[in-house]
Amino acid sequence: MLEGFVPFPENAAAQYRAKGYWQDQSLAAEFDTVFKRFAPRTALIDGDRRYTYAELDAQSSNLALNLLDLGLKPLDRVVPMLPNVAEFVVLYFALQKIGCIPIAALVTHRYAELSQFVRLSQARCVVYPKTVREAGNTFAFAPFVQRVQQEQPVLEHRLVLGEPEAGEVSLTALIAKPARRPLSDLEGIAIAPTDPCIFQLSGGTTGIPKLIPRTNNDYAYNSKVAADVAGVDASSVLLLVLPIAHNLPLACPGIQGFLFRGATVVLHANTKPVEMFDLIQRHGVTHLKVVPALLIRLINAPEIGDFKLDSVQQIQSGGQRMQPEVRLRTRQLFKNAFVQENFGMSEGLLMFVRRGDPEEVLLETCGRPVCPDDEVKLIDDEGREVPDGDVGELACRGPYTLRGYFGVPEYNARQFTPDGFYRSGDLMRKHPSGNYIVEGRKKDLINRGGEKISAEEVENLILMHPAVQNVACIPMPDAAMGEKMCACVVLRQGKSLTLPELVAFLQTHEIARFKLPERLESMADFPVSTFGKVSKKALGEWVTQLLCEEAERPAHAPTQQAA
Repeated sequence: MLEGFVPFPENAAAQYRAKGYWQDQSLAAEFDTVFKRFAPRTALIDGDRRYTYAELDAQSSNLALNLLDLGLKPLDRVVPMLPNVAEFVVLYFALQKIGCIPIAALVTHRYAELSQFVRLSQARCVVYPKTVREAGNTFAFAPFVQRVQQEQPVLEHRLVLGEPEAGEVSLTALIAKPARRPLSDLEGIAIAPTDPCIFQLSGGTTGIPKLIPRTNNDYAYNSKVAADVAGVDASSVLLLVLPIAHNLPLACPGIQGFLFRGATVVLHANTKPVEMFDLIQRHGVTHLKVVPALLIRLINAPEIGDFKLDSVQQIQSGGQRMQPEVRLRTRQLFKNAFVQENFGMSEGLLMFVRRGDPEEVLLETCGRPVCPDDEVKLIDDEGREVPDGDVGELACRGPYTLRGYFGVPEYNARQFTPDGFYRSGDLMRKHPSGNYIVEGRKKDLINRGGEKISAEEVENLILMHPAVQNVACIPMPDAAMGEKMCACVVLRQGKSLTLPELVAFLQTHEIARFKLPERLESMADFPVSTFGKVSKKALGEWVTQLLCEEAERPAHAPTQQAA
């Protein structure tokens, strides 16, 4: 067993096996059956490239053998930082075939994040594109990846999607180069179904993301049950534009769930509405995955009437709460689509609304658990269950919900109850229907279009600025993204600071761009709670009021400092 991994208790594991949730097979073994069963069908479309199930199987097997030659072995950790391209999917299944554990990083992550991931996981390999376009400029990955490798020698291998430079190995070449090893070498690799098959990433309220171990058993079930509830069958076509490594696009049901059913996944690397509409029309897309911010962009795009979108049967929305008005407008424009709101966490538990739910349930709730053995409690600060209808913190356990973060026993002691319930930090209320309503969160996070940003992480960096005496980063409401970050600062005497100056300073710390504040408010002091702590609630109410006043102000009037 991997040191630092918290397994499911034996009694719970036996129950999940007996009920058929766990098949006691590795993901590699499960998909071996899938690839053979649906061999001639189209599995994946990426631009002009198409992959049948047989081709996806063959390419991932060949890459897996070449990765073995590179020196990777079962339980080694690998950090893929790739956009929505077919090579990610080929790599993902190759890693499963040799029992390596991918870490669900994003192409938007930078030096600060990669350094943390390697340190936390002791990853031996990182995979990245040569360049990406960011804010109108070309960004090169090699320099910061090299720095991480120099600082942490455990990182032995750098695989690049593109032409390799010194010290790099071409991922494209490893996929294409005929393997020297026989295919039977893969059959001899022992992968325990109770071992982790991926590390997803927590929101990281402490500034350092926690690694979420998802096992072969639970992650396969997660995708299969989500596919059932999302109405996926062999005729389904998924358009995937959300970041490919996130839990929702990858496994809820995502790539895994659609491939389990013999369906087709269309990958696209950006969220421009016109390009999405074209792909929907061209490929007969039946399923979309969105966050509310993206859905709002789609339904407000003036070009939406120029395309035939009748093929869309289901629009799955997650990441943050959807306003009823957005759902109603979506129904008018996607006439055949069921808008399925869901609540999910990378740690496990999934809740979906269902076809046939009453209108008020569809408009007000985020759904109910997808498995009969998902155990859910809403608890107060002392761990006592609150009465139905009252707001409490979501605590849960079940056949696909983790029993502990990787390598942090002290943190786990606080986040899990003695009987194994995960304390999520999400505040919920139970609807009379049995569905649940999200009411907020206890965690200090900003939810920007589904990307969770740790306020503490950004605050710690801002405090390093010589002009800043104190800082509090808070969420501010935004019609498109749901929330954006506002940095409230108390400046040192005689100092000044503008938002562009603050952003430029933070960029020197090489954090992901989505973590940068989009508003700056300078204050003489912060409001405090009765316990003497900075009252972020009061700050949030104050900034929200400012936004309301600005919205009512004539266009020529001066405004507060904002991006």
